[in-house]
Amino acid sequence: MMDQLAQILVLLAVALTVVIAFQRLHVPTSLGYLLVGVILGPHTIGPTIHMPELSALAEFGVVFLLFTIGLNFSIPQLHALRHQVLWLGTAQVVLTTAVVALILWLVGLPGAAAFVLGAAFAQSSTTIIGSQLAEQGEENSPHGRLGLAMSVFQDVTAVPFLVVIPVLGVALAPDLLAGALGAAIAKAVLAFVIVFFVGRRLLRPLFHLVAKRRSPEVFTLAVLLVALLAAWSTSSLGLSSAFGAFLAGMMLGETEFRHQVESSIRPFRDVLLGLFFIGIGMLFDPSALPRIWHWALAGALLILVSKVLIVGLMVRRSGIEPLVAWRTALLVAVGGEFGFALLALGLGAGVIDEALGQIALAAILFSLIGGAALIRFNRAIAARFAGPRVEAADPPSALAESPEAQVVIGGYGRVGHTIAVLLRNSGVSFVAFDTDPKRVLQGRADGHQVLYGDIADSELLTAIQVERAALVIITTDRPATALRAVSFLGRHCPQVPVIARARDLEASSRLSEAGATHAYPEAIEASLRLGAMALEMLRIPSEDIELTIQGVRDWQYRPVLEEERDG
Repeated sequence: MMDQLAQILVLLAVALTVVIAFQRLHVPTSLGYLLVGVILGPHTIGPTIHMPELSALAEFGVVFLLFTIGLNFSIPQLHALRHQVLWLGTAQVVLTTAVVALILWLVGLPGAAAFVLGAAFAQSSTTIIGSQLAEQGEENSPHGRLGLAMSVFQDVTAVPFLVVIPVLGVALAPDLLAGALGAAIAKAVLAFVIVFFVGRRLLRPLFHLVAKRRSPEVFTLAVLLVALLAAWSTSSLGLSSAFGAFLAGMMLGETEFRHQVESSIRPFRDVLLGLFFIGIGMLFDPSALPRIWHWALAGALLILVSKVLIVGLMVRRSGIEPLVAWRTALLVAVGGEFGFALLALGLGAGVIDEALGQIALAAILFSLIGGAALIRFNRAIAARFAGPRVEAADPPSALAESPEAQVVIGGYGRVGHTIAVLLRNSGVSFVAFDTDPKRVLQGRADGHQVLYGDIADSELLTAIQVERAALVIITTDRPATALRAVSFLGRHCPQVPVIARARDLEASSRLSEAGATHAYPEAIEASLRLGAMALEMLRIPSEDIELTIQGVRDWQYRPVLEEERDG
């Protein structure tokens, strides 16, 4: 017991040190976890972590990753993406897998191994693409949005590989292989049908029942139960457990609980996914690098060059102007963390041996480094392909994605409902959150986009990308909740204006200090409106009335407060 505790402490200490260093250097933390695995692996000097329990636990990182991907790709959303992004994302993965597999087969690799490497090389790192685009201020550019959409959709197209790869290791004869693949696909269809019908009938009532408890602990337990139960169901059918988690996520993605579910699962996913990457890093043998570096470098070039050419030509043929097409291709060229997951699956199934696995691991690692450089200088490099041209502001139909909500409303009670009506009548898009399932149902019955979620939950705000909102309106009548929400927004999204409802002057002052652009105390605002109506009935000019009221607000209600004190 003490020996295991000592290993866990060493693991946590090294991981914390490396991750902090990588964050300060603005390097994706997934690469940091890989380095931790190399440091603590059996192939390097120093402390070695040997705990089979951690390896088994780390597998759930991929399960929860696919679960959250499913949340973001529900059936209606996949239908909305059925045009360019759906076609481009699918075609890129299929063509890259086929081209790379053919090249590797021609150089002498077995067909099954070539297929696994082709699938792994086809993946791109959404983490690296997103973080580097944000750092460069290009995340909302035409090529940035298209590249990110394609990289995220790659994770969806990787789901069939989770079904196929394990089969390749147990069936070698062509007739047996065809039969096993057919059985696996039939099981996958059966799993989808079961999860689809059971999920639609049971998941929404279950989460409405759980939400009525208003307990984050109970909600988190329900999320874990659903994700792991779905994973166990497909695993019992002989399929990947991650596939079942993906299906469950898709079903929950159709409900009003999607964002809160993602918020609840995110801490488990991030920690366990970190363990998974540490496990991948432990597989890498640095001492083998002098023998395989040239093969690994060739593999990295194969990843980068094949994806640049395939994606660039596909996007160009879809009607998007050349500079945007080639810049998108340079973004997607980077290798992907999910490629490591497919490699681990292939190694576990015996489809690829350890020597080939070392080369593939190093190749993807090199492609992550080289791909980051391509993203950094994507405009200069793309200009050489397309010629120096002015980039179009909006490529025609580049994305078929849902519009981002312009306004976020925290609370759908009396005040939140009123604001929602005003926004809708003014043609302003919005999304509202509330922790009362009855209010959520009522809001959706009103035709408003109302979802279940706690506006003070930092993970929820991160999941909905609140930094992109044009305005946040906090209408909840719980002062502590409002203060936590405003404090988070003030620290992490100072550029987003926040309007908050307050009970009194003291609460208004606290919210203003926490970062609220405006915090309106209800009692005094009601008094001001009554006073304004009185002055209007006394025939005071409306311009003078508005100036007087605005003056009181601009002085943080101090004139009213002083009068109260004098009284």
